[in-house]
Order: sequence, then structure tokens, then C-alpha cells
Amino acid sequence: MPTDFAPAPVAAFNALTPALLAQLAQIVGEAHVFTAARTEAAAYADYGRDHTEDLHFEPDAVLKPSTPEEVSAILRLCHEARVPVTARGAGTGLSGGALPVCKGVVLGMERFNKIIQIDERNLQATVEPGVVTEAFQNAVREVGLFYPPDPASKGSCFLGGNLAQSSGGPKAVKYGTTRDYVLNLQVVLPTGDVIWTGANTLKNATGYNLTQLMVGSEGTLGIITKVVFRLLPYPKHNILMLVPFRQVAQAAEAVSAVFRAGIIPSGMEFMEREAIAWSCDYLKIPLAVPADIKAHLLIELDGQDLDQLYKEAEQVYGVLEAYDVDEILLADNATQKDELWRIRRNIGNAVRYNSVYKEEDTVVPRAELPTLLAGVKEIGARYGFKSVCYGHAGDGNLHVNIIRGDFDDEMWNVGLRQPISEIFELCVQLGGTISGEHGIGLVQKGYIGIALAETNLQLMRGIKRVFDPHGILNPGKIF
Repeated sequence: MPTDFAPAPVAAFNALTPALLAQLAQIVGEAHVFTAARTEAAAYADYGRDHTEDLHFEPDAVLKPSTPEEVSAILRLCHEARVPVTARGAGTGLSGGALPVCKGVVLGMERFNKIIQIDERNLQATVEPGVVTEAFQNAVREVGLFYPPDPASKGSCFLGGNLAQSSGGPKAVKYGTTRDYVLNLQVVLPTGDVIWTGANTLKNATGYNLTQLMVGSEGTLGIITKVVFRLLPYPKHNILMLVPFRQVAQAAEAVSAVFRAGIIPSGMEFMEREAIAWSCDYLKIPLAVPADIKAHLLIELDGQDLDQLYKEAEQVYGVLEAYDVDEILLADNATQKDELWRIRRNIGNAVRYNSVYKEEDTVVPRAELPTLLAGVKEIGARYGFKSVCYGHAGDGNLHVNIIRGDFDDEMWNVGLRQPISEIFELCVQLGGTISGEHGIGLVQKGYIGIALAETNLQLMRGIKRVFDPHGILNPGKIF
């Protein structure tokens, strides 16, 4: 049974005193200091929650700096005073990673919202972490460049949050996750020191790779204030098809078969029947799902040569002939493509609209996806919970949404730990792990021992102590 669900005790830190708050206000200016006493209640409450279940932890104060120097001064004071600091982006996280569980200060990164430079000669861009992901994608696309990571919340999430979790999204199957596009980071350490972690080069064999260590560290090692991304030429063409399957297992099996045929899609998304139906209902999109259809694959191919893409699409059709599929919908215009992607991207919102839920971010080698899916359903049947599953099938990343239904608080908060553990144990047995892109944060930290040996965890705790000797940065997370 997993343990260590509780956050680090608030008593381990000092309270934010009026005197310290006054010093912090001098750094950012009174207009950028927010407290429960001076802020509209609903707006302030937002800084204590994200998209993780219905959790809420209210901070002592919210500060909104706009320069690395301001972040440095804030961290230096909080480090000396032993006051916890939690960096927060747009609040779209699904693991409780930016919740101020030990109170203290929340750093709202909204004002770090500049695209500093798009370097077309070197296919790079320098940006701040408060830039919305889709806004960055659109900006580089205007000059013919491509930033592939595209999480479902790309229209609202910040690049900084993507860096904290190494977010992926549908295009990770072909292009990789956020970490694959990071060249260099400006980071403010808990002591207030400001460093660059690497160089603006594609190769770098100079010392330990602090850049990659920082990506995915969930705000526990430092505060990112600038990032240098590498970019790609924008693919001129894409083909999108929605494939309905009469058997869920066959939809999962077809994923690996497409890759074995030599095709690498730019997106391959799995949606079981309820996932796509709930999303269509939520969006008021009249997409009819026949009664005998149990799952869909959304398959995208992209590239620079349209004729080559049509040849690849024919190969995909050839693979799918071996399965019990209904009529395949080939999106024939941009509007239809956008609508299909909108359905896929809003499944999480649709599930949230229907019920409180727990989302488990499981990931296995893609050929093991049928076994994982069958195992999730078998565990659910034994423990009496309903799950709605969807995800990035092309890279084996299955989002398992456990619906609360009529579970009481005891079952919801405690009783489900054992079946969730069994799901994660199955992932590890299949060669996978317990999070593909959402991070460990608060809600998964009790399970991390399923995936990582104690030796691994001790090494990580040691790294944390080197970077953050007083443990003030995002305490109560991961370990």
C-alpha cells in the first residue's frame, strides 16, 4: 500500500510575517502583491487550486515578479527566512504540482510573458516561461518554424509549466516531448543565484547536463526565467483520419501494427467510446457514434510532400484492413480537422464536467497497450469503479480517468489507493512507469516507490538538497 500522501508539515517552515511581506512588496511593488485580506476571494482561491481533482491549498501571499532580479531577491529573502515558495504558471496541472501545500508564497509567473527573440537563422527562440504555449507556436509558425509539443491545454498553459513536467501531447509520438526542444535555461536558484544551465547549441558535452535535470523537476530545484528552444521547419501538409473500431483491444493492437509497417504518425490518439461521446456532448458537436463502436483512433500524418503522405495513408489503410473497423472518416478540410482535434483535446474537460475524477497518467511500451487497457478494466471491475480511458496511444501513454460516481470520501480518498497501486504495478511489470507527462507532484508521490528503487530516490533527494538546502522550493512534492 502506498504511503507518504501527506504534504510536508507546515511546521517545518517559518510563517510569512508582516515584516517579510513588506520587504517582498518592495521588490515587486504593492500592485503585484496579493493576499486573502486584500484580494477578491474567488480570484485568490484560484491560486490554491489547479485541475487536479477538487484539491485546494490557500497560500499566505501571491507575488507576481517580472524580472529575474525580482525572483532572485524574493528567493534570497525566503531562503534566509525559511519560508516556502511555490512557482505557478497557468494552473492547468493534473498532479497537484503547483499547489502551495505548505502555504508560504506563490510566485505567479504571468508577467514573464515575452517572446524575446525568434532566431530564424539558427532555428531557435528565446522566451519567458509565462508565454502561453499556443501563442508561442503561432508566433514561430508565422515565420515558417515549428514548435511541436502541444499539450491538450496548449491554449491556456504556460511554457514554464510544460518545462516543469516535460509535457508532451499528441505530437510527442513523432517529435518528442518538451525536453527534446530545450537548449538552455536561465534559472534562479533558491539561494537567489542566477545561472544559465547550458549553451545555445545542439551539442554540449561540457559537464553534467543541468538543462535536462531542470526540465521535469516540477519546480523543486529552481525557478526558470528564460528558455532557449530549438525549432523545426513547419510541416506544410497533414492528413487526419478518425478510425472507429468495434473492439477496444483491436484499437490498441492496431497502434503497434502501424509502426511495424514503417509509418511514424505525427499523432495517434486512442479514445474509448465514452471519452469521445462525452467530449462531443460537452462541445455540442453532433458526431454520431454507432452503437457497436467501442473505440476510435485519431491518426495524423504530416510532412513536406503531400504525395508521400497519401502513400503513407494508403499503407495505414492497408494495416487497418486486418481489423474490425467501421467506415474511416478522412478529414478533407481544415475546419473538419480542427473539429476532430477539438474533440480529442476537450476529453479532459468533458470528464471534469461530468464528474470529479482521478486521472492516472500511465505509460507503457506501445505494444503493451492492449494488456494495460485490459488490466485497467479488470482492476476496475474488481474494485467497483468506472474508468474512461484515452490518450497518446502512439507512445503508449494512456490516461485512465477514474470516475468518482457515488463513492464516499473514505473510498475516494483512501480505498482507491490499492487499485491505483495495482494499475501502476502493472505498468512497471510491462516495462512502463507511473507518469508519462503529468508529473508526480502531490497526488502521485505516494506511489513513486512502485516505479523507482530506494537508491534512485536517495540520489534524487540528494540532488534536491544540493540545489535547495532548506527545502523551500515547492515542498511536499515528488518525495
